[in-house]
Amino acid sequence: MSFLNELTGIINSGQSRCVVLTGNIYDLFYDGEDYVPLMSYLSKKYSSLPNADTSTKGITQVIYELNNSISVCGDDDQKEDLNRTWSKVSGSQKGLEDRLAESGKNSTFALQLLHKICECSRLNNRNAANNLLVMIEAADMLLPEEQISRMSLNDRKRVAIVKDWFSEPEFMDGPDSVILLSESRSGIHSRISRMPQVLSVEIPLPDITERTHFVTNFGSDHGMTFTAGAVAVQTAGLSIHAIRQLMLSGDLSPDNIASKVEEYMISQLGEGVIEFKRPSHSLDDCIGNTKVKNFLKEELIPGFQDGTIAGAAVGGPIGGGKTFICEAAAAEVGCPVVLLKSIRSKWFGETDAIFERLYRLLKTFNQIMIFVDEADAQFGDIDGGHATERRLTGKIQAMMSDPKLLGKVIWFLMTARIHRLSADIRRPGRMDIIIPILDPKDQDRIDFITWTFKDFKIARSSTDPQCEKDFKKAEKATEGYSAAAFAVLKRRIKRCSTIDEAIKIADDMVLPDIQEVREYQTLQAKLNCTRKSLVFDDTEGFNKKRSEWKKKIAEYELQGIN
Repeated sequence: MSFLNELTGIINSGQSRCVVLTGNIYDLFYDGEDYVPLMSYLSKKYSSLPNADTSTKGITQVIYELNNSISVCGDDDQKEDLNRTWSKVSGSQKGLEDRLAESGKNSTFALQLLHKICECSRLNNRNAANNLLVMIEAADMLLPEEQISRMSLNDRKRVAIVKDWFSEPEFMDGPDSVILLSESRSGIHSRISRMPQVLSVEIPLPDITERTHFVTNFGSDHGMTFTAGAVAVQTAGLSIHAIRQLMLSGDLSPDNIASKVEEYMISQLGEGVIEFKRPSHSLDDCIGNTKVKNFLKEELIPGFQDGTIAGAAVGGPIGGGKTFICEAAAAEVGCPVVLLKSIRSKWFGETDAIFERLYRLLKTFNQIMIFVDEADAQFGDIDGGHATERRLTGKIQAMMSDPKLLGKVIWFLMTARIHRLSADIRRPGRMDIIIPILDPKDQDRIDFITWTFKDFKIARSSTDPQCEKDFKKAEKATEGYSAAAFAVLKRRIKRCSTIDEAIKIADDMVLPDIQEVREYQTLQAKLNCTRKSLVFDDTEGFNKKRSEWKKKIAEYELQGIN
Protein backbone atom coordinates (compact mmCIF):
# COMPACT_ATOMS: atom_id res chain seq x y z
CA MET A 1 0.00 0.00 0.00
CA SER A 2 1.76 3.17 -1.19
CA PHE A 3 -0.37 5.38 1.07
CA LEU A 4 0.92 3.46 4.11
CA ASN A 5 4.54 4.12 3.10
CA GLU A 6 3.79 7.82 2.68
CA LEU A 7 1.99 8.00 6.03
CA THR A 8 4.76 6.11 7.85
CA GLY A 9 7.40 8.35 6.30
CA ILE A 10 5.65 11.47 7.61
CA ILE A 11 5.33 9.99 11.12
CA ASN A 12 8.89 8.65 11.34
CA SER A 13 10.48 11.83 10.01
CA GLY A 14 8.45 14.08 12.31
CA GLN A 15 7.50 16.18 9.28
CA SER A 16 4.08 16.61 10.82
CA ARG A 17 2.33 15.32 13.90
CA CYS A 18 -1.18 15.55 12.46
CA VAL A 19 -2.16 13.81 9.23
CA VAL A 20 -5.55 13.52 7.51
CA LEU A 21 -6.18 10.21 5.75
CA THR A 22 -8.65 10.87 2.92
CA GLY A 23 -10.19 9.01 0.00
CA ASN A 24 -11.17 5.36 0.08
CA ILE A 25 -11.29 5.13 3.87
CA TYR A 26 -14.41 2.95 4.15
CA ASP A 27 -13.02 0.04 2.14
CA LEU A 28 -11.38 -3.27 3.09
CA PHE A 29 -7.58 -3.64 3.19
CA TYR A 30 -5.40 -6.76 3.14
CA ASP A 31 -3.37 -7.02 6.36
CA GLY A 32 -1.42 -10.11 5.30
CA GLU A 33 -4.04 -12.58 6.47
CA ASP A 34 -7.47 -11.17 5.74
CA TYR A 35 -9.34 -8.14 4.39
CA VAL A 36 -10.22 -5.81 7.27
CA PRO A 37 -11.53 -2.21 7.78
CA LEU A 38 -9.02 0.64 7.69
CA MET A 39 -8.81 1.22 11.44
CA SER A 40 -8.03 -2.47 12.08
CA TYR A 41 -5.54 -2.45 9.20
CA LEU A 42 -3.67 0.58 10.58
CA SER A 43 -3.75 -0.81 14.11
CA LYS A 44 -2.13 -4.08 13.00
CA LYS A 45 0.44 -2.43 10.75
CA TYR A 46 1.48 0.08 13.43
CA SER A 47 1.50 -2.40 16.31
CA SER A 48 5.15 -3.01 15.39
CA LEU A 49 6.11 0.61 14.67
CA PRO A 50 9.32 0.95 16.75
CA ASN A 51 9.41 3.14 19.83
CA ALA A 52 12.59 4.99 20.74
CA ASP A 53 12.83 2.79 23.84
CA THR A 54 14.03 -0.52 22.40
CA SER A 55 12.75 -2.44 25.40
CA THR A 56 9.17 -1.87 24.25
CA LYS A 57 7.57 -3.86 21.45
CA GLY A 58 5.91 -1.01 19.62
CA ILE A 59 4.19 2.32 19.70
CA THR A 60 1.16 2.82 21.96
CA GLN A 61 -2.07 3.34 20.00
CA VAL A 62 -5.06 5.35 21.18
CA ILE A 63 -8.10 4.66 19.02
CA TYR A 64 -11.31 6.71 19.02
CA GLU A 65 -14.25 5.37 17.02
CA LEU A 66 -17.46 7.37 17.20
CA ASN A 67 -19.59 4.43 18.30
CA ASN A 68 -17.18 3.27 21.00
CA SER A 69 -15.18 4.60 23.92
CA ILE A 70 -11.52 5.47 23.47
CA SER A 71 -9.29 2.41 23.67
CA VAL A 72 -5.55 2.22 24.40
CA CYS A 73 -3.55 -0.55 22.71
CA GLY A 74 0.09 -1.22 23.51
CA ASP A 75 2.57 -2.85 25.81
CA ASP A 76 1.29 -3.33 29.38
CA ASP A 77 4.23 -1.39 30.85
CA GLN A 78 3.53 1.55 28.53
CA LYS A 79 -0.13 1.62 29.51
CA GLU A 80 0.78 1.43 33.19
CA ASP A 81 3.17 4.38 32.80
CA LEU A 82 0.39 6.35 31.15
CA ASN A 83 -2.03 5.53 33.99
CA ARG A 84 0.48 6.66 36.64
CA THR A 85 1.20 9.92 34.87
CA TRP A 86 -2.53 10.57 34.47
CA SER A 87 -3.05 10.19 38.20
CA LYS A 88 -0.32 12.74 38.88
CA VAL A 89 -1.29 15.48 36.45
CA SER A 90 -5.04 15.18 35.95
CA GLY A 91 -6.07 16.46 39.37
CA SER A 92 -9.00 14.04 39.22
CA GLN A 93 -9.97 11.28 41.60
CA LYS A 94 -11.00 9.15 38.63
CA GLY A 95 -8.33 7.04 36.96
CA LEU A 96 -7.63 6.99 33.23
CA GLU A 97 -9.57 3.76 32.72
CA ASP A 98 -12.69 5.35 34.21
CA ARG A 99 -12.33 8.39 32.01
CA LEU A 100 -11.87 6.23 28.91
CA ALA A 101 -15.08 4.39 29.72
CA GLU A 102 -16.95 7.72 29.87
CA SER A 103 -15.60 8.96 26.52
CA GLY A 104 -18.22 7.11 24.46
CA LYS A 105 -20.98 9.36 25.80
CA ASN A 106 -19.67 12.74 24.62
CA SER A 107 -17.43 13.42 21.63
CA THR A 108 -16.38 16.85 22.91
CA PHE A 109 -15.21 15.25 26.17
CA ALA A 110 -13.46 12.52 24.13
CA LEU A 111 -11.37 15.09 22.22
CA GLN A 112 -10.47 16.89 25.45
CA LEU A 113 -9.42 13.54 26.92
CA LEU A 114 -7.27 12.69 23.89
CA HIS A 115 -5.55 16.06 24.20
CA LYS A 116 -4.85 15.40 27.88
CA ILE A 117 -3.54 11.89 27.17
CA CYS A 118 -1.00 13.37 24.74
CA GLU A 119 0.20 15.74 27.47
CA CYS A 120 0.66 12.79 29.82
CA SER A 121 2.49 10.85 27.14
CA ARG A 122 5.00 13.66 26.63
CA LEU A 123 5.75 13.73 30.35
CA ASN A 124 6.50 9.99 30.23
CA ASN A 125 9.15 10.17 27.55
CA ARG A 126 10.07 13.50 26.03
CA ASN A 127 12.88 12.07 23.90
CA ALA A 128 10.98 9.26 22.15
CA ALA A 129 10.80 9.26 18.39
CA ASN A 130 7.34 7.66 18.36
CA ASN A 131 5.57 7.47 21.70
CA LEU A 132 1.83 7.64 21.02
CA LEU A 133 -0.29 7.23 17.91
CA VAL A 134 -3.82 8.67 18.14
CA MET A 135 -6.30 7.55 15.45
CA ILE A 136 -9.64 9.38 15.20
CA GLU A 137 -12.45 8.06 13.03
CA ALA A 138 -14.94 10.25 11.10
CA ALA A 139 -13.16 13.54 11.65
CA ASP A 140 -15.53 15.24 9.18
CA MET A 141 -18.43 14.42 11.53
CA LEU A 142 -16.60 15.53 14.65
CA LEU A 143 -15.28 18.72 13.06
CA PRO A 144 -17.74 19.49 10.21
CA GLU A 145 -17.05 22.24 7.71
CA GLU A 146 -19.59 24.99 8.30
CA GLN A 147 -19.67 28.71 8.87
CA ILE A 148 -18.81 29.38 12.50
CA SER A 149 -21.93 31.51 12.98
CA ARG A 150 -24.11 28.55 12.02
CA MET A 151 -22.38 25.94 14.17
CA SER A 152 -23.70 24.64 17.48
CA LEU A 153 -21.76 25.44 20.63
CA ASN A 154 -20.46 21.87 20.93
CA ASP A 155 -19.25 21.85 17.31
CA ARG A 156 -17.44 25.15 17.88
CA LYS A 157 -15.88 23.83 21.06
CA ARG A 158 -14.53 20.72 19.33
CA VAL A 159 -12.97 22.86 16.58
CA ALA A 160 -11.36 25.08 19.24
CA ILE A 161 -10.02 22.07 21.19
CA VAL A 162 -8.38 20.51 18.13
CA LYS A 163 -7.03 23.83 16.83
CA ASP A 164 -5.38 24.56 20.18
CA TRP A 165 -4.07 20.99 20.38
CA PHE A 166 -2.49 21.01 16.92
CA SER A 167 -1.07 24.51 17.41
CA GLU A 168 0.90 23.71 20.58
CA PRO A 169 4.67 23.82 19.96
CA GLU A 170 5.08 21.02 22.51
CA PHE A 171 2.81 18.79 20.45
CA MET A 172 4.39 19.66 17.09
CA ASP A 173 7.89 19.03 18.47
CA GLY A 174 6.81 16.08 20.61
CA PRO A 175 6.76 12.30 20.09
CA ASP A 176 3.02 11.83 19.51
CA SER A 177 1.12 11.70 16.20
CA VAL A 178 -2.58 12.08 15.34
CA ILE A 179 -4.27 10.51 12.31
CA LEU A 180 -7.67 11.90 11.33
CA LEU A 181 -9.88 9.78 9.04
CA SER A 182 -12.12 11.69 6.66
CA GLU A 183 -13.30 10.84 3.14
CA SER A 184 -12.52 14.40 2.07
CA ARG A 185 -10.20 16.96 3.62
CA SER A 186 -12.69 19.63 2.58
CA GLY A 187 -15.24 18.00 4.89
CA ILE A 188 -13.15 18.94 7.95
CA HIS A 189 -13.60 22.45 9.28
CA SER A 190 -11.33 24.87 7.46
CA ARG A 191 -9.82 26.16 10.72
CA ILE A 192 -8.29 22.70 11.05
CA SER A 193 -7.84 21.52 7.47
CA ARG A 194 -6.07 24.71 6.35
CA MET A 195 -3.49 24.65 9.12
CA PRO A 196 -0.08 24.32 7.42
CA GLN A 197 1.07 21.71 9.92
CA VAL A 198 -1.83 19.40 8.97
CA LEU A 199 -0.79 17.19 6.04
CA SER A 200 -2.96 14.90 3.90
CA VAL A 201 -2.41 11.40 2.55
CA GLU A 202 -4.92 10.06 0.04
CA ILE A 203 -6.01 6.42 -0.04
CA PRO A 204 -6.81 5.62 -3.68
CA LEU A 205 -9.31 3.07 -4.91
CA PRO A 206 -7.72 -0.36 -5.43
CA ASP A 207 -5.48 -0.55 -8.48
CA ILE A 208 -5.27 -3.43 -10.95
CA THR A 209 -2.82 -5.38 -8.75
CA GLU A 210 -4.96 -5.07 -5.63
CA ARG A 211 -8.13 -5.96 -7.52
CA THR A 212 -6.46 -9.01 -9.05
CA HIS A 213 -5.27 -10.15 -5.61
CA PHE A 214 -8.75 -9.84 -4.13
CA VAL A 215 -10.71 -11.52 -6.93
CA THR A 216 -8.17 -14.37 -7.08
CA ASN A 217 -8.33 -15.04 -3.33
CA PHE A 218 -12.08 -14.58 -3.11
CA GLY A 219 -12.72 -16.83 -6.09
CA SER A 220 -10.43 -19.50 -4.67
CA ASP A 221 -12.13 -19.39 -1.25
CA HIS A 222 -15.59 -19.70 -2.81
CA GLY A 223 -14.77 -22.25 -5.52
CA MET A 224 -15.51 -19.83 -8.37
CA THR A 225 -14.13 -20.27 -11.89
CA PHE A 226 -13.34 -17.17 -13.96
CA THR A 227 -10.45 -15.26 -15.53
CA ALA A 228 -9.16 -13.12 -12.66
CA GLY A 229 -7.23 -10.72 -14.90
CA ALA A 230 -10.27 -9.90 -17.05
CA VAL A 231 -12.52 -9.34 -14.02
CA ALA A 232 -9.87 -7.14 -12.40
CA VAL A 233 -9.66 -4.94 -15.51
CA GLN A 234 -13.43 -4.64 -15.88
CA THR A 235 -13.95 -3.70 -12.20
CA ALA A 236 -11.87 -0.52 -12.44
CA GLY A 237 -13.58 2.16 -10.38
CA LEU A 238 -14.97 -0.25 -7.77
CA SER A 239 -13.94 -0.58 -4.14
CA ILE A 240 -13.11 -3.97 -2.60
CA HIS A 241 -16.50 -3.87 -0.86
CA ALA A 242 -18.26 -3.37 -4.20
CA ILE A 243 -16.22 -6.09 -5.93
CA ARG A 244 -17.05 -8.49 -3.10
CA GLN A 245 -20.76 -7.78 -3.48
CA LEU A 246 -20.49 -8.25 -7.25
CA MET A 247 -18.74 -11.60 -6.88
CA LEU A 248 -21.28 -12.82 -4.35
CA SER A 249 -23.99 -12.24 -6.98
CA GLY A 250 -22.33 -14.93 -9.12
CA ASP A 251 -22.84 -12.92 -12.32
CA LEU A 252 -19.47 -11.82 -13.69
CA SER A 253 -20.63 -11.12 -17.22
CA PRO A 254 -19.19 -7.94 -18.79
CA ASP A 255 -22.64 -6.32 -18.94
CA ASN A 256 -23.33 -6.96 -15.26
CA ILE A 257 -19.89 -5.69 -14.24
CA ALA A 258 -20.38 -2.54 -16.35
CA SER A 259 -23.76 -1.98 -14.70
CA LYS A 260 -22.21 -2.40 -11.27
CA VAL A 261 -19.48 0.12 -12.08
CA GLU A 262 -22.12 2.62 -13.25
CA GLU A 263 -24.24 2.03 -10.16
CA TYR A 264 -21.26 2.42 -7.83
CA MET A 265 -19.96 5.61 -9.46
CA ILE A 266 -23.40 7.21 -9.38
CA SER A 267 -23.84 6.22 -5.71
CA GLN A 268 -20.48 7.79 -4.86
CA LEU A 269 -21.04 11.04 -6.75
CA GLY A 270 -24.79 11.43 -6.29
CA GLU A 271 -27.70 11.58 -8.69
CA GLY A 272 -27.46 14.12 -11.47
CA VAL A 273 -23.64 14.34 -11.46
CA ILE A 274 -22.73 11.79 -14.14
CA GLU A 275 -24.46 9.48 -16.58
CA PHE A 276 -22.94 6.59 -18.48
CA LYS A 277 -23.48 6.86 -22.23
CA ARG A 278 -23.68 3.89 -24.53
CA PRO A 279 -24.13 5.35 -28.04
CA SER A 280 -25.54 2.79 -30.46
CA HIS A 281 -24.64 4.63 -33.67
CA SER A 282 -21.31 5.04 -35.47
CA LEU A 283 -19.78 7.68 -37.70
CA ASP A 284 -21.13 5.78 -40.72
CA ASP A 285 -24.62 6.63 -39.46
CA CYS A 286 -23.85 10.37 -39.52
CA ILE A 287 -25.00 12.23 -42.61
CA GLY A 288 -22.80 14.85 -44.29
CA ASN A 289 -19.80 16.39 -42.50
CA THR A 290 -17.52 14.32 -44.73
CA LYS A 291 -14.37 16.30 -43.98
CA VAL A 292 -14.95 16.18 -40.22
CA LYS A 293 -15.80 12.47 -40.21
CA ASN A 294 -12.60 11.66 -42.10
CA PHE A 295 -10.63 13.74 -39.62
CA LEU A 296 -12.26 11.97 -36.67
CA LYS A 297 -11.50 8.53 -38.13
CA GLU A 298 -7.96 9.25 -39.25
CA GLU A 299 -6.61 11.51 -36.49
CA LEU A 300 -8.86 12.15 -33.49
CA ILE A 301 -10.03 8.62 -32.63
CA PRO A 302 -6.54 7.04 -33.04
CA GLY A 303 -5.14 9.93 -30.96
CA PHE A 304 -7.68 9.27 -28.22
CA GLN A 305 -6.93 5.55 -28.26
CA ASP A 306 -3.14 5.83 -28.01
CA GLY A 307 -3.21 8.72 -25.52
CA THR A 308 -1.49 11.29 -27.76
CA ILE A 309 -4.54 13.59 -27.65
CA ALA A 310 -5.61 14.66 -24.15
CA GLY A 311 -8.85 16.32 -25.17
CA ALA A 312 -10.86 17.88 -27.95
CA ALA A 313 -13.57 20.52 -28.15
CA VAL A 314 -16.26 20.74 -30.79
CA GLY A 315 -17.87 24.06 -31.69
CA GLY A 316 -20.53 25.11 -34.15
CA PRO A 317 -23.99 26.66 -34.37
CA ILE A 318 -26.95 25.28 -32.45
CA GLY A 319 -28.69 22.50 -34.35
CA GLY A 320 -25.57 21.58 -36.30
CA GLY A 321 -25.46 17.96 -35.10
CA LYS A 322 -22.47 18.27 -32.74
CA THR A 323 -23.76 15.91 -30.07
CA PHE A 324 -24.80 13.18 -32.52
CA ILE A 325 -21.42 13.17 -34.28
CA CYS A 326 -19.46 13.29 -31.02
CA GLU A 327 -21.49 10.41 -29.56
CA ALA A 328 -20.65 8.36 -32.65
CA ALA A 329 -16.94 9.19 -32.29
CA ALA A 330 -17.05 8.33 -28.58
CA ALA A 331 -18.62 4.95 -29.35
CA GLU A 332 -15.74 4.13 -31.71
CA VAL A 333 -13.00 4.96 -29.19
CA GLY A 334 -13.90 1.76 -27.34
CA CYS A 335 -13.65 2.91 -23.71
CA PRO A 336 -16.31 3.77 -21.09
CA VAL A 337 -18.02 7.10 -21.81
CA VAL A 338 -19.25 9.21 -18.91
CA LEU A 339 -21.45 12.25 -19.46
CA LEU A 340 -20.53 14.91 -16.93
CA LYS A 341 -23.82 16.59 -16.10
CA SER A 342 -23.07 18.79 -13.09
CA ILE A 343 -20.69 18.53 -10.15
CA ARG A 344 -22.04 21.56 -8.35
CA SER A 345 -23.97 21.09 -5.11
CA LYS A 346 -26.20 23.49 -3.22
CA TRP A 347 -24.79 22.20 0.06
CA PHE A 348 -21.92 24.02 1.71
CA GLY A 349 -18.58 22.38 0.94
CA GLU A 350 -20.13 19.46 -0.99
CA THR A 351 -18.92 20.60 -4.43
CA ASP A 352 -15.28 20.14 -3.41
CA ALA A 353 -16.05 16.70 -1.97
CA ILE A 354 -17.80 15.60 -5.19
CA PHE A 355 -14.82 16.71 -7.26
CA GLU A 356 -12.41 14.76 -5.02
CA ARG A 357 -14.53 11.60 -5.39
CA LEU A 358 -14.68 12.06 -9.18
CA TYR A 359 -10.92 12.48 -9.41
CA ARG A 360 -10.35 9.40 -7.24
CA LEU A 361 -12.67 7.28 -9.40
CA LEU A 362 -11.19 8.42 -12.72
CA LYS A 363 -7.64 7.50 -11.68
CA THR A 364 -8.53 3.81 -11.41
CA PHE A 365 -9.50 3.36 -15.08
CA ASN A 366 -7.05 2.32 -17.77
CA GLN A 367 -8.93 4.73 -20.05
CA ILE A 368 -12.21 6.61 -19.75
CA MET A 369 -13.83 9.44 -21.71
CA ILE A 370 -15.47 12.45 -20.04
CA PHE A 371 -18.19 13.71 -22.36
CA VAL A 372 -19.41 17.26 -21.66
CA ASP A 373 -22.30 18.81 -23.57
CA GLU A 374 -22.97 22.56 -23.30
CA ALA A 375 -19.46 22.86 -21.91
CA ASP A 376 -19.54 26.66 -21.72
CA ALA A 377 -22.35 26.41 -19.15
CA GLN A 378 -20.67 23.60 -17.22
CA PHE A 379 -17.36 25.34 -16.63
CA GLY A 380 -17.61 28.87 -15.32
CA ASP A 381 -15.09 31.60 -16.00
CA ILE A 382 -12.16 31.42 -13.57
CA ASP A 383 -12.06 35.23 -13.42
CA GLY A 384 -15.66 35.74 -12.32
CA GLY A 385 -18.56 34.26 -10.43
CA HIS A 386 -18.76 32.76 -6.97
CA ALA A 387 -15.60 31.59 -5.20
CA THR A 388 -16.81 27.98 -5.42
CA GLU A 389 -17.29 28.34 -9.20
CA ARG A 390 -13.79 29.75 -9.65
CA ARG A 391 -12.27 27.04 -7.49
CA LEU A 392 -14.16 24.29 -9.34
CA THR A 393 -13.16 25.61 -12.78
CA GLY A 394 -9.55 25.84 -11.63
CA LYS A 395 -9.62 22.22 -10.41
CA ILE A 396 -11.17 20.98 -13.66
CA GLN A 397 -8.48 22.77 -15.66
CA ALA A 398 -5.74 21.30 -13.48
CA MET A 399 -7.22 17.81 -13.91
CA MET A 400 -7.34 18.22 -17.70
CA SER A 401 -3.59 18.83 -17.83
CA ASP A 402 -2.58 16.42 -15.03
CA PRO A 403 0.33 14.31 -16.39
CA LYS A 404 -0.88 11.35 -14.27
CA LEU A 405 -4.15 11.29 -16.21
CA LEU A 406 -2.72 11.86 -19.69
CA GLY A 407 -3.88 9.03 -21.92
CA LYS A 408 -6.18 7.70 -19.19
CA VAL A 409 -8.84 10.40 -19.04
CA ILE A 410 -10.03 11.77 -22.39
CA TRP A 411 -11.97 15.04 -22.45
CA PHE A 412 -14.55 15.57 -25.20
CA LEU A 413 -16.31 18.95 -24.96
CA MET A 414 -19.17 20.30 -27.06
CA THR A 415 -20.58 23.80 -27.15
CA ALA A 416 -22.31 26.16 -29.56
CA ARG A 417 -20.51 29.02 -27.81
CA ILE A 418 -16.90 27.94 -28.11
CA HIS A 419 -15.74 31.50 -27.41
CA ARG A 420 -17.34 31.37 -23.95
CA LEU A 421 -15.32 28.33 -22.99
CA SER A 422 -12.53 29.44 -20.67
CA ALA A 423 -9.37 30.41 -22.54
CA ASP A 424 -7.44 28.31 -20.01
CA ILE A 425 -9.42 25.24 -21.09
CA ARG A 426 -9.08 25.94 -24.82
CA ARG A 427 -5.31 26.01 -24.71
CA PRO A 428 -3.18 23.14 -26.16
CA GLY A 429 -2.45 20.49 -23.55
CA ARG A 430 -6.08 20.54 -22.43
CA MET A 431 -8.01 20.88 -25.66
CA ASP A 432 -5.41 19.75 -28.17
CA ILE A 433 -7.89 20.03 -31.02
CA ILE A 434 -10.91 22.29 -31.62
CA ILE A 435 -13.19 21.06 -34.39
CA PRO A 436 -15.98 23.01 -36.14
CA ILE A 437 -19.29 21.33 -37.02
CA LEU A 438 -20.88 23.62 -39.58
CA ASP A 439 -24.11 23.66 -41.59
CA PRO A 440 -24.08 21.35 -44.64
CA LYS A 441 -22.92 22.76 -47.97
CA ASP A 442 -22.22 21.39 -51.43
CA GLN A 443 -22.05 17.58 -51.37
CA ASP A 444 -22.86 17.42 -47.66
CA ARG A 445 -26.10 19.28 -48.30
CA ILE A 446 -26.93 16.93 -51.18
CA ASP A 447 -26.37 14.00 -48.80
CA PHE A 448 -28.78 15.51 -46.26
CA ILE A 449 -31.50 16.13 -48.87
CA THR A 450 -31.11 12.60 -50.25
CA TRP A 451 -31.30 11.17 -46.71
CA THR A 452 -34.35 13.26 -45.76
CA PHE A 453 -36.37 12.33 -48.86
CA LYS A 454 -34.96 8.81 -49.11
CA ASP A 455 -38.40 7.16 -49.21
CA PHE A 456 -39.33 9.14 -52.34
CA LYS A 457 -36.26 8.11 -54.35
CA ILE A 458 -35.29 11.55 -55.63
CA ALA A 459 -31.82 12.26 -57.00
CA ARG A 460 -29.93 15.33 -58.18
CA SER A 461 -28.52 13.52 -61.21
CA SER A 462 -30.89 10.98 -62.57
CA THR A 463 -31.90 9.46 -65.86
CA ASP A 464 -35.46 10.19 -64.78
CA PRO A 465 -36.15 13.92 -65.43
CA GLN A 466 -38.94 13.92 -62.85
CA CYS A 467 -36.64 12.65 -60.09
CA GLU A 468 -34.16 15.40 -60.85
CA LYS A 469 -36.95 17.98 -60.96
CA ASP A 470 -38.29 16.81 -57.58
CA PHE A 471 -34.81 17.02 -56.13
CA LYS A 472 -34.47 20.66 -57.22
CA LYS A 473 -37.81 21.43 -55.57
CA ALA A 474 -36.64 19.79 -52.36
CA GLU A 475 -33.35 21.68 -52.58
CA LYS A 476 -35.15 24.99 -52.86
CA ALA A 477 -37.65 24.15 -50.07
CA THR A 478 -34.85 23.28 -47.61
CA GLU A 479 -32.64 26.30 -48.23
CA GLY A 480 -30.80 27.32 -45.05
CA TYR A 481 -31.64 24.09 -43.20
CA SER A 482 -29.36 22.88 -40.41
CA ALA A 483 -28.83 19.21 -39.53
CA ALA A 484 -31.48 19.49 -36.82
CA ALA A 485 -33.98 21.04 -39.26
CA PHE A 486 -33.43 18.19 -41.73
CA ALA A 487 -34.01 15.66 -38.93
CA VAL A 488 -37.28 17.37 -37.92
CA LEU A 489 -38.46 17.45 -41.53
CA LYS A 490 -37.65 13.76 -42.04
CA ARG A 491 -39.86 12.87 -39.07
CA ARG A 492 -42.70 15.08 -40.32
CA ILE A 493 -42.84 13.62 -43.84
CA LYS A 494 -42.93 9.99 -42.73
CA ARG A 495 -46.68 9.78 -43.32
CA CYS A 496 -46.53 11.43 -46.73
CA SER A 497 -47.37 9.15 -49.64
CA THR A 498 -46.06 11.40 -52.44
CA ILE A 499 -43.08 13.68 -52.94
CA ASP A 500 -45.42 16.61 -53.58
CA GLU A 501 -46.92 16.23 -50.08
CA ALA A 502 -43.45 16.09 -48.57
CA ILE A 503 -42.24 19.19 -50.41
CA LYS A 504 -45.41 21.02 -49.41
CA ILE A 505 -44.59 20.35 -45.75
CA ALA A 506 -41.00 21.50 -46.32
CA ASP A 507 -42.30 24.71 -47.96
CA ASP A 508 -44.61 25.31 -45.01
CA MET A 509 -41.83 24.99 -42.40
CA VAL A 510 -40.37 28.33 -41.26
CA LEU A 511 -37.00 28.32 -39.56
CA PRO A 512 -36.85 30.25 -36.26
CA ASP A 513 -35.50 33.78 -36.43
CA ILE A 514 -32.08 32.92 -35.02
CA GLN A 515 -30.03 33.10 -38.19
CA GLU A 516 -27.81 35.95 -36.99
CA VAL A 517 -27.08 34.11 -33.73
CA ARG A 518 -26.21 30.95 -35.64
CA GLU A 519 -24.00 32.90 -38.05
CA TYR A 520 -22.17 34.45 -35.09
CA GLN A 521 -21.64 30.98 -33.57
CA THR A 522 -20.43 29.68 -36.94
CA LEU A 523 -17.84 32.45 -37.20
CA GLN A 524 -16.62 31.72 -33.65
CA ALA A 525 -16.32 28.01 -34.45
CA LYS A 526 -14.23 28.82 -37.54
CA LEU A 527 -12.11 31.36 -35.69
CA ASN A 528 -11.30 28.93 -32.85
CA CYS A 529 -10.73 25.90 -35.09
CA THR A 530 -7.19 24.52 -34.70
CA ARG A 531 -6.98 22.83 -38.12
CA LYS A 532 -6.93 24.99 -41.26
CA SER A 533 -7.90 22.03 -43.43
CA LEU A 534 -11.22 21.65 -41.61
CA VAL A 535 -12.28 25.16 -42.63
CA PHE A 536 -10.65 25.63 -46.06
CA ASP A 537 -9.68 23.54 -49.03
CA ASP A 538 -7.22 26.25 -50.00
CA THR A 539 -5.42 27.53 -46.88
CA GLU A 540 -3.41 30.30 -48.52
CA GLY A 541 -5.88 33.04 -47.60
CA PHE A 542 -6.42 31.79 -44.06
CA ASN A 543 -5.05 34.82 -42.18
CA LYS A 544 -7.01 37.22 -44.35
CA LYS A 545 -10.18 35.26 -43.74
CA ARG A 546 -9.56 35.27 -39.98
CA SER A 547 -9.35 39.04 -40.03
CA GLU A 548 -12.66 39.20 -41.91
CA TRP A 549 -14.28 36.85 -39.37
CA LYS A 550 -13.08 38.97 -36.45
CA LYS A 551 -14.45 42.10 -38.07
CA LYS A 552 -17.82 40.46 -38.68
CA ILE A 553 -17.89 39.09 -35.10
CA ALA A 554 -17.27 42.61 -33.77
CA GLU A 555 -20.22 43.89 -35.83
CA TYR A 556 -22.51 41.24 -34.38
CA GLU A 557 -21.34 42.01 -30.86
CA LEU A 558 -22.16 45.70 -31.37
CA GLN A 559 -25.70 44.51 -32.10
CA GLY A 560 -25.75 42.70 -28.76
CA ILE A 561 -25.22 39.21 -30.18
CA ASN A 562 -22.69 37.23 -28.17
